[in-house]
Amino acid sequence: MKNLVLTLVLAFSTLFSFAQDEGITITVTIDNVTNDKGKVLMSLHTSETFMKGKGIKDAETSIEDGKVTITFENVLPGEYAILALHDQNDNKRMDFDDNGMPQESFGMSNNVMVMGPPQYEDAKFKVANEDLDLNIRF
Repeated sequence: MKNLVLTLVLAFSTLFSFAQDEGITITVTIDNVTNDKGKVLMSLHTSETFMKGKGIKDAETSIEDGKVTITFENVLPGEYAILALHDQNDNKRMDFDDNGMPQESFGMSNNVMVMGPPQYEDAKFKVANEDLDLNIRF
């Protein structure tokens, strides 16, 4: 009896420890990058981090034939937005003209065309219980 209880406790603790590491996978593809110079940077944001610096998950990748794919793993259910930047000169930030216009291509989830800074409400999407495939356009 003692062994049975110990076995059940071990089984349940193992089950719950694996469940904490699991989440949803979000795969993001951009297939219209203007050239293969530099890298594409992407950040997964909540409303608290959007346009305020690093995301809750950040990634970067090189570009091949104008296309990139980045995967965010173990994303918990909730509401998020993704920002993407074609960092052509690989300086890890967006560059601007003197008049404030961006010099490098950027995009966000939901592919909203913006005049002015991106807004979280325009870019947000829900993560539930299924993996997501998203396409962002520059």
